[in-house]
Amino acid sequence: MSQDEKGNDSSPPKTTDRAKTIGFVFVDQFADWEFGLLSSSAAEWFGARTVAISPNGEPVRSMSGFQLNPQRSAGLAENADLDAIAVIGSDLWASREAPDITALLTSVRQRGGVVGGICAGTLALARAGLFAEARHTSNERQWLDHYLPDYPGRSKYEELPHAVADGDIVSAPGSAPGTFAAAFLAALYPEKAGQTAEMRRMFAREYAEAS
Repeated sequence: MSQDEKGNDSSPPKTTDRAKTIGFVFVDQFADWEFGLLSSSAAEWFGARTVAISPNGEPVRSMSGFQLNPQRSAGLAENADLDAIAVIGSDLWASREAPDITALLTSVRQRGGVVGGICAGTLALARAGLFAEARHTSNERQWLDHYLPDYPGRSKYEELPHAVADGDIVSAPGSAPGTFAAAFLAALYPEKAGQTAEMRRMFAREYAEAS
């Protein structure tokens, strides 16, 4: 918890609404830096319930070698409670061994949930056809074209250094975990616009002062 110079608590308040459940999809060699701002902000400031998912429910390792023991597999039955899902980047998504989680992503989307992808996690959304009608971004236009040259919605790509949210679809390059977190939570909690705006300002302050 942070305090201002007068000693007042300046952290965004926690909510008392029904806790929403966010699933985070991890595969081997997932990017350590891409999920922390979203998962911790969701739990601490918005009272969300966060669950770790791997395609088969087995442990996975991050790029730095940390082991993560997921709570669930990507099966539809055990994820019927998800209000949102975020696919975290890994080079595995760009390989021929990439798991197919289309059924899980589309099931969350069809019931009105938020679906997000960051870095190579955007490939999973593209393969699922979720960019067909949604403005989106990724690491770079050329990078995405290299792996999926004819994916549905290619014309809606936007070359931007920050996250893009179009309705309930959120995407971001791997260099933008801060705006990914803010855009994702803004989509999930539209009634909490003041909180998510404050979160954006707080995350941006570091870079504004550094420049």
